[in-house]
Formats: sequence, structure tokens, C-alpha cells
Amino acid sequence: MKLYKGYAGSIEFDEQDMVFHGRILGIRDIFTFESETAEELVKAFHDSVDDYLAFCKERGVDPQKPYSDKLALRTV
Repeated sequence: MKLYKGYAGSIEFDEQDMVFHGRILGIRDIFTFESETAEELVKAFHDSVDDYLAFCKERGVDPQKPYSDKLALRTV
């Protein structure tokens, strides 16, 4: 899944319930999304990111930035 506003999402398929589900990756908060079709999955992911950003704005807190794979080191 492509990044949306800097966030990535996981994708899993539940064969028993026949639905796709996932969550926003790289943040401590848990925001999930679900869809019955692959076509709707991207929109569900985008909606979840937008909901997360609106939730943070409503509470007056900065949204968490996704973790990166980079490690910054400083030597003295």
C-alpha cells in the first residue's frame, strides 16, 4: 500500500469473515480500517489516516510521526 500523508498501513485478509483489515503502522496509537473489497481498501486506509489527524487536531496534540528506519547518531 502506498504512503498516504506520510503514513503506511498494514493489510491482512480474514478468510473466515471475507474482509480485509489493517492498521496505521509506525505510531503508538491504534487506528484501524476494514473493507470487504480490495477496491474499497485504499479509501478505508485514507479515511483512517484522516480520522487520526482530525482526532489529534481536536485534542490539540501533535500527531505521531511514523517511525523511520533511520538512526541518528551524534559523536562528540
